[in-house]
This record gives sequence, structure tokens and C-alpha cells, in this order.
Amino acid sequence: MALRDLAYSLYERRLAASLAGRPLPAHIGVLVDGNRRWAREMGFVDATDGHLVGAERVRQLLRWCDDVGVGHVTVWLLSTDNLSRPASELTPLLKIIEDLVHELAADGQPWRLRMVGALDLLPAGQAAALKAAEEKTADRTGGAQVNLAICYGGRREIADAVRSMLHEYARAGKSLEEVAELLDVDHIAQHLYTKGQPDPDLVIRTSGEQRLGGFLLWQSAYSEFYFCDVNWPGFRRVDFLRALRSYAHRQRRFGA
Repeated sequence: MALRDLAYSLYERRLAASLAGRPLPAHIGVLVDGNRRWAREMGFVDATDGHLVGAERVRQLLRWCDDVGVGHVTVWLLSTDNLSRPASELTPLLKIIEDLVHELAADGQPWRLRMVGALDLLPAGQAAALKAAEEKTADRTGGAQVNLAICYGGRREIADAVRSMLHEYARAGKSLEEVAELLDVDHIAQHLYTKGQPDPDLVIRTSGEQRLGGFLLWQSAYSEFYFCDVNWPGFRRVDFLRALRSYAHRQRRFGA
């Protein structure tokens, strides 16, 4: 076991060293998929065990991102579709997410949190707690800007952005005809959940699934994608470094 740990450590260091001088993403999006599958494979009866280990992996991911200088991270913790899961699974999952947010917002932590998603779909008390955590971290400067996608759906985000824009123009007294003339990509982007932030350079999905499932549909138009066969709770720093290595060796064209 000690020999294997040594070999792993040496390989991890070599991976990290190979990134020196290479382009790294300023913004990483992560679909933390495979918590329930990991729990089953590890012999756990309750899927909650997978979510608990997955939450700890999120904390580790943010430290890894800080270590290499990634300034923005978006982590998809709960989709709008997940809300249809049985209460026996959804209730403890929401509690795990709330506890994770509280830990990330705790005094001494470096991250600025932003909740991205339809928090109005949550019980009022939980939604208020998440917003309070965001407000508590608003002035932090020591770590990454962390977007926690909770009750998030990419199609809903775009619909919410258009709705927000229409309300803004209505308050300004604009007619529908005037709005139609003003409507463009930049105006919609200014009303997205991630407004004011760079689009993700790299999107990572674990568990072997090779699809976005609605994650950052607008923002990921020119993102690079990295699909990892490991279920999220088993995602290691070496897997993270491999994703960065893959990104560093790509030639980005941005549609050109």
C-alpha cells in the first residue's frame, strides 16, 4: 500500500509540474455526477452516503482550484429535475447541500459564494439560509468565486434571463416593439445567473456520462469539455490535474 501511495504521489507531482507555463482555465464548471452509483458500488444501502462523500469532494475541489489559480468555479449540486426525487432521498440531500454551503461560508474560508438557480422552488427557510450564506461571503477576496448551482436548469436560466430583461425594459417604459429592436445576445447575457463573470473555459462531467444535461447551456457555447469515467465521490486530485492537462493541450478556436 505504501509503495502504491508513493507511486501515486510521484505521478501527481509530475502531472502538476507538466502544467507549468501552460494555459489554464479561468472558469471551470463541474457536473458532480455519480454519487448514487458510487454508493451502490461501494456497498452502501443509502444513497445519502454517496452525497455525503460527494460534498466533501466539493470542498477538496475548491482547494485544488485555488492551488492552481482558477478564479471562478461553478458546481452543479441540484437540478430542477432532481426535485422530483422521492422525499426519502431529496430531504437528506437538501440538508447535505445546506450544510455544505454553511461550511463554505464559515469564517476563515476564502470563497465568495453565489447561488445560481431557482431558489424559490425550495422551502422558504432553506432558500433564505442559502441567500444569507451568499451575502456573508460577498466581500471575500482570498479564493475563487464559487457559483453553487442549486435548483438549476439551463433552459430555465435562459427563460429567467429573458423575463428579467423584459421586466427591466417595462420599468423603463419601453414598448414590445422597442424591446424587439433592442434584443440581442449581450442584453440577454447581462441577465443570466452568472452575469458579470467569464464563461467557463472548461466543463468537467464525472460518472462517464457524455452530455451536458442542461448545464450552463448559454455560457458553454465555446467551452472545452472533459468527461471522466470516475463517479464524483471517487474523483481525485490526479483526475482534476488530468482534466487540466487535457485542456492545456487543446487549441481553442471559439468557432473560428
